[in-house]
Amino acid sequence: MKRDNMVRLTRFKVLEKRRQVEQLELMLEDFSRMAGELDAQILNEEKKSGITDVNHFAYSTFAKAARLRRDNLQNSAKDLKVQINAARLSLEEAEAELENAEKIEQRDGLRDEPEPRRSAIA
Repeated sequence: MKRDNMVRLTRFKVLEKRRQVEQLELMLEDFSRMAGELDAQILNEEKKSGITDVNHFAYSTFAKAARLRRDNLQNSAKDLKVQINAARLSLEEAEAELENAEKIEQRDGLRDEPEPRRSAIA
């Protein structure tokens, strides 16, 4: 494989890894925002019904469902954090690979250039 193709491919990998990290971070932000909104809805429902004890027989079914959704979002957010850390490590590896490929390309490029001719007249 030609060196420039290797560098191009590695750059593509780095861009793809960055995009993946950004998408995961956006998802985490969305999950956090949605969990916050559910918290507000739960508090509003508890205030409206006057019952805050989850085990009370008359506790709002809407609040129970919202709590379950919020808990699921929080668990998903924890899983996403693990995925983000793995994606960041993968990105760092790809960036190091790109740096090495660029160094090799630059070194090989210098070798391929012909040496300047010296004049016979000194």
